[in-house]
Amino acid sequence: MPRVVVLDYGSGNLRSAERALRRVGADVEVTADHRAALAADGLVVPGVGAFAACMSGLRAVRGERIIGERLAGGRPVLGICVGMQILFERGVEHGIEADGCGEWPGAVERLHADVLPHMGWNTVRAPAESELFAGLDADTRFYFVHSYAARSWELETNPPFTAPLVTWAHHGEDFVAAVENGPLWATQFHPEKSGDAGAHLLGNWLKSLG
Repeated sequence: MPRVVVLDYGSGNLRSAERALRRVGADVEVTADHRAALAADGLVVPGVGAFAACMSGLRAVRGERIIGERLAGGRPVLGICVGMQILFERGVEHGIEADGCGEWPGAVERLHADVLPHMGWNTVRAPAESELFAGLDADTRFYFVHSYAARSWELETNPPFTAPLVTWAHHGEDFVAAVENGPLWATQFHPEKSGDAGAHLLGNWLKSLG
């Protein structure tokens, strides 16, 4: 049974994430404890609300250092919703720019769409070799709630390094819906709110923990 920590930094659907992970067989702890977060087989970084507020909460528990230390050691991290957004260099909301964790280059910005927030079920376009979406049909829908997203992918990877697998979705325009980048995976949608499809996806992540 993989040991998973859901990082508690004052943001996100912590209990929903905990229940969803338990459903697929994880031993889950919700905590901000540095040692527990580093020792776990997997770390989940949730997030709901404004980019800058989430970063403030994350820094208050040294969360950006926990993420960085885990990734430096090749230890898996899964970001969800704003927990994915804060992995980028910066976020821009209401004209205010805030620094993110800087694990990926680029900015999280307001979507160009007639209706915001993007709320409800939507399909995604995942690469054929994706481990995260393995076993899921192309018409599988996931639950989104957001007005901001990474509208482009800027990380360039050259051999011998493996290029990240980027999954896209569309609402008004294309945006990054998920990323698989070595030990760092993330989703813009909420797998914990996506029913059986979300459970399957979380199960795939657990399998990747080894």
